[in-house]
Amino acid sequence: MNAFLRYTVLRILIFFGCLMLLWLLGLRAESERLLLVVGAALLSMVVSFFALKRFREDYSAQVATTLERRTSRRAHGGHGGSDEDAEDEEAARRAAPGDGDFR
Repeated sequence: MNAFLRYTVLRILIFFGCLMLLWLLGLRAESERLLLVVGAALLSMVVSFFALKRFREDYSAQVATTLERRTSRRAHGGHGGSDEDAEDEEAARRAAPGDGDFR
């Protein structure tokens, strides 16, 4: 499981845990639902900041490695162009004069 997915699932689980905790503490009335959800979101942000530090660092390292790989590939002239580059090249070929287009 990649780091981003793991971190996201843990954040969601912490949110629902905070939601249940606040519900058990008495925020059950229909008029308190907004307070329940906002309170759970704020509490889960604080808990996630401290509890998921390692997972956040893992994800950050994964992103940094990916960006470094892409940068080195482009710097060394390796064939690893993006989809956008390939689409631009194909569009340029289609627009070239004399390719059988009788407009």
